[in-house]
Amino acid sequence: MNKNAVRVVSTSTVRVSAGEDSVQPEASGAFVSSPYVEQVTERALAYLVAGYPVHFSGVAGTGKTTLAFHVASKLGRPVTLVHGDDEFGTSDLVGKDSGYRKNKLVDNYIHSVLKTEEEMKNLWVDNRLTTACERGEILIYDEFNRSRPEANNALLSVLSEGILNLPKLRRSGEGYMAVHPEFRAIFTSNPEEYAGVHKTQDALMDRLITIQLEHYDRDTEILIVMRKSGLPREDAERIVDIVRELRSFGVNNNRPTIRAGIAIGRILASQNRRANGGDVFFQMVCRDVLATDTAKITRGGQPVMMQKVEEVIHKICGPARPAREKGKEDRQ
Repeated sequence: MNKNAVRVVSTSTVRVSAGEDSVQPEASGAFVSSPYVEQVTERALAYLVAGYPVHFSGVAGTGKTTLAFHVASKLGRPVTLVHGDDEFGTSDLVGKDSGYRKNKLVDNYIHSVLKTEEEMKNLWVDNRLTTACERGEILIYDEFNRSRPEANNALLSVLSEGILNLPKLRRSGEGYMAVHPEFRAIFTSNPEEYAGVHKTQDALMDRLITIQLEHYDRDTEILIVMRKSGLPREDAERIVDIVRELRSFGVNNNRPTIRAGIAIGRILASQNRRANGGDVFFQMVCRDVLATDTAKITRGGQPVMMQKVEEVIHKICGPARPAREKGKEDRQ
């Protein structure tokens, strides 16, 4: 008996969503708004509404990521967060093949005819850039210059032509994806960083509107320390003034940052202490937390950090008071 074998083979590509990675940002109770913050926010929103990506550039401690989320919350769209990484490739942003699925059907309904049908499906898993472009989310690319320039090439067509290039999906007809009209992008970077960063291609920088961020003004820093630590304003003022004084003494005039002030404030609050120049514990906390680039400055071959901290504390808080006077204040 003759048997006729019929074999049908088909291939296709199936896109799989990366899952729900987006978040809806909301302002926390510890967020501090000031005229400086609102001015930056207003400018960034104007650029984003007009369709331009925003780039917050500033040294450590200038609140780049916090501002990015604050601005994104004003737009009322979900946020997809990506952190720059030296190990990133294009697939870490766009997506990649993730194996395949094979189905085989054997039909022997008529005993003299054997029909075999095989279907092979390549699995493509979207990554965060693809998902954000498709759903119209806000992409926050934090410290994007930590990724290699070639990994960010996929952003060029997204930001200029509104098209995401998916080269491995061209055979399935999905090689080019139109970017959702509500898609927006916010980038952050630290221009002073020297470790683990890469020079960004001019083509990408030309597509961004860069807002240079500086350290907050004194009043804003005081409000931040108060809100983050719970200390009274008088203590927050002393801490901020010490930090700002040492900042002008540092090697690059950028450190210590507001993070140092927050750390000192939280430590004092956790121990139920005050920013008292005569308190040895307060002096030691300042020395430990503020040991930044100023420690590189030496006099006669010896670091002058400890001496400088003591000088600044004396200048800001006044001379140490006698123990009897301090005890009287504590009783009050």
